[in-house]
Amino acid sequence: MKRFFGTLLLLLIVATGFCKNPKYIFYFIGDGMGPSHVRGTELFFSELFKQELRLPFTTFPQVALVTTHSASNGVTDSAASGTALATGSKANNGYIGVDANGEEVYSIAHKAKEKGLAVGIATTVPINHATPAAFYAHNKSRNNYHEIAQWMLTADYDFYAGGDAKCTSEQREALYDKAEEQGYTIARGYSDYKAKADDAEKMMLYQKNVSEELPYAIDNEYDNVDLNLYNITRAGIEFLYKKNKDGFFFMVEGGKIDYASHSDDAATVFYEVLGFSSAIEAALEFYNRHKDETLIIVTADHETGGLVLGYNGNYALYFNELTKQKVSVNKLQAMLGTLGTTTWGKVNEIVKENTGVEIRKKHDCNESVEVTSDLAGRIAAEAIYDVDRKAAISWASGNHSGTYVPLYAIGCGAEEFHGVMDNTDIPKTIERVAELSKNKKEKRRKNR
Repeated sequence: MKRFFGTLLLLLIVATGFCKNPKYIFYFIGDGMGPSHVRGTELFFSELFKQELRLPFTTFPQVALVTTHSASNGVTDSAASGTALATGSKANNGYIGVDANGEEVYSIAHKAKEKGLAVGIATTVPINHATPAAFYAHNKSRNNYHEIAQWMLTADYDFYAGGDAKCTSEQREALYDKAEEQGYTIARGYSDYKAKADDAEKMMLYQKNVSEELPYAIDNEYDNVDLNLYNITRAGIEFLYKKNKDGFFFMVEGGKIDYASHSDDAATVFYEVLGFSSAIEAALEFYNRHKDETLIIVTADHETGGLVLGYNGNYALYFNELTKQKVSVNKLQAMLGTLGTTTWGKVNEIVKENTGVEIRKKHDCNESVEVTSDLAGRIAAEAIYDVDRKAAISWASGNHSGTYVPLYAIGCGAEEFHGVMDNTDIPKTIERVAELSKNKKEKRRKNR
């Protein structure tokens, strides 16, 4: 929690230097993060800490609205939006690194590597999930996880971090064996990273135990977890800067903002946004040492859930109700699922202790019940729904929406991001201000 406090209480003095071309480029993508996710996080933690607080990135001097539609629909999925944010090309829903015609398109990460910059890709979800994959892979189906994972080695970037690759255990072992043959050091946890980083040419950083995603921030005492997005980002900055002091490109995704939004779980969403903000704080620490050479972009691939802050006629929010929630809906379901045959009194005790609400259907406390996985899921979902409603929060759905998402920018070239932009404009603008295609043009001239 100390890092959370540091993030929220950080006094950010924004100043943009007069520079043309950034050397160090940070691209933060909050998966599913709409304007209400950002503002809701500020309001929630203002209630929790009893003082008005702002997330540091919301004070950046440049702000824009971003359209997110895909080539195939007004509501995008993460594959198409990730491809747009990575390559500047519209894609059909489900497509990774290919345009609407199925032709391969290349990301700004790829172009940064071609120019000689160090490149890093980090996330809180599987490293071969849609958004990170769009920066290195090419496939007409986001679900071809094994094929997509192989592209990590083809891209040959310097730093990968996050959840383990999503595939079978045999495929994962083969992938990591091949990665080590190709010169990657695989670190398991932040301490292992620190022990191995000095001797590593290229790095893959995962958790101590194989897991396809990092745990939700709300489910952990933040400073005590083995790996979180803040120390992943800090590790990535350290590694990439050591690799190439002349420049790097680093994409960092807060992927579980989207997961929690699909579950319509507001408190968990707000903790995820706060963890995402703490990762941006790590970039700001670097920025403050390299103001005239650094560009930080913060945006989202789409909005998830149609989150509404205030739904009744009282013109009020009751975020004190959210402060009673101690765990994510997933963890609550898991806790209930371990009970087996128990009493309704015990079920109600766990729900109330972790959410502040009681189970809906009244039973005799001593009445026996077998808590199946299905029943645990229904009780957990109902409890979180009731918490949100008591706080006057509602959700339009458990899926994506087609609304605008925000963009925030600071640093060298940040003034180019403003107004209403399409998601394809963002990588094109980064490519232009960082001159990522310059070397290729020079090579063509020399070959004539």
